[in-house]
Amino acid sequence: MDIQLKRGLLDVCVLAVLRKRASYGYEIIKEVGKYAQISESTLYPILRRLESAGALTVREEAYNGRLRKYYAITEKGNERIRTFLAEWEEMIRLYRFISGEEGHE
Repeated sequence: MDIQLKRGLLDVCVLAVLRKRASYGYEIIKEVGKYAQISESTLYPILRRLESAGALTVREEAYNGRLRKYYAITEKGNERIRTFLAEWEEMIRLYRFISGEEGHE
């Protein structure tokens, strides 16, 4: 898969996890990992990029004597998911055209 396409998909996957509830790195990896391969070295740059874009917020909370960062989606992050879903409809139409499938609009 094209690296830029996968990067964009992983961004939206992370936001989809956070749409359910605020979470931390390891939990996000577990959730996204059910559908796509993702590692810590991939996740944390995504989280920083999404935070810089205003798509999520970060708060620190003590857990077992250590600080754990929790990430939460913002309205801007929810908008990014909505935009992705709308654009994906176009991708499906293009896929059907390219593959020669019938039923394209």
